[in-house]
Amino acid sequence: MSTSNQNSRMQHIQSEPRTAAWAVIIGILFIAANLRAPLTSVGPLIGLIRDHMHISNTLAGMITTLPLLAFAIFSPFVPRLGRKLGIELMILVSVVFLTIGIMLRSLSGMIPLYLGTAILGLSIAVCNVLLPSLIKREFPQRMGLMTGLYSISMNLFGAAASGISVPLATGLGLGWEGALGVWGILSFISILGWLPHLKRSTAGAVDTQSQVSGKHVNLWRSALAWQVTMFMGLQSMVFYVIIAWLPEILKQQGISADQSGLLLSVMQLALLPFTFIVPVIAGRMRNQRLLVTFTFGLLLSGTLGLLYGSSGLIVLWIIILGIGGGFAFGLAMMFFGLRTENAHQAAELSGMAQSVGYLLAAIGPTMFGYLHDITGGWTLPLWILVGASVLLFIFGLGAGRDRYVIIDK
Repeated sequence: MSTSNQNSRMQHIQSEPRTAAWAVIIGILFIAANLRAPLTSVGPLIGLIRDHMHISNTLAGMITTLPLLAFAIFSPFVPRLGRKLGIELMILVSVVFLTIGIMLRSLSGMIPLYLGTAILGLSIAVCNVLLPSLIKREFPQRMGLMTGLYSISMNLFGAAASGISVPLATGLGLGWEGALGVWGILSFISILGWLPHLKRSTAGAVDTQSQVSGKHVNLWRSALAWQVTMFMGLQSMVFYVIIAWLPEILKQQGISADQSGLLLSVMQLALLPFTFIVPVIAGRMRNQRLLVTFTFGLLLSGTLGLLYGSSGLIVLWIIILGIGGGFAFGLAMMFFGLRTENAHQAAELSGMAQSVGYLLAAIGPTMFGYLHDITGGWTLPLWILVGASVLLFIFGLGAGRDRYVIIDK
């Protein structure tokens, strides 16, 4: 074989892993794009849905709560299914069901609305648990960067969904059903983009299983695992409460439905840079307690600004809340990898945190709607967010320590 042919072959061999890595990155970004848009698109439309379906604020809050309950119930089983069937196959199946759930939810009627919402919640739960594990397995040396990119994709499309929901529903005449249904197009495209990764599924399952045979992680006896779980749950509760009810809070302050939806998008756009920056910084720090402190200060300031700040500075309070949410989310996603030693442990910790954590988060939107129903205002509900921010700080200081979850041999 000539020297030129040898060089050409070596270049081809070296390019294959690089091409495969880029394919995985693109696939992850497409899947991540589906993990918030079907949920954040509901908040600006919740008033239209409530009035059209003639339901109370409490039942309207359940539209946001149902996916969180699905996360809580299904998340513990996801790591085991990922080991048996392969991470890639499980992700594909979940996105197929996500598309079904989105389309079902967009049909008019109470049963399709809630059934479709539950299905899409179960589907998103799979990706929520498995994507951090996949990132740790495929990019162990670039975990902060990949977590940041994954977060950017998720939150960018989440922000877009909030901003265009009302214009789609009223401006284009699609109604709330059509405005929710358009996100099925994105999930269908993601199915097509993920199909080439199926050939990696068996290998992924074997790799992960080999890690299981090493050390056993008893997460339920680990104080650190519980601290990560509570941090995850509290930041999720704060985020989903804001997503569900911020437009209604703003409308009570005299802001129109269109403007309140756009302001919700502003909040999510404000968090975008920090969902990328914070994981990168966190991955380079020995512990993350300083970042936790910044998170607490931002969330507390933003919430108190909504409560007692000048209405002329409402955009500032919303931006501060968004930045705080970006810090909290970036840290929560990084803790799964930083507090574990391998991809299997990351999946197990992610499953535990998202199960117990989202069960806690599920209380938020419904409780907010209920408290608003009985008080007629938003002062008491917003003080619940202040308390959640304090607890987030306490558990975050524990989760930010430089150590791994307890391991039983």
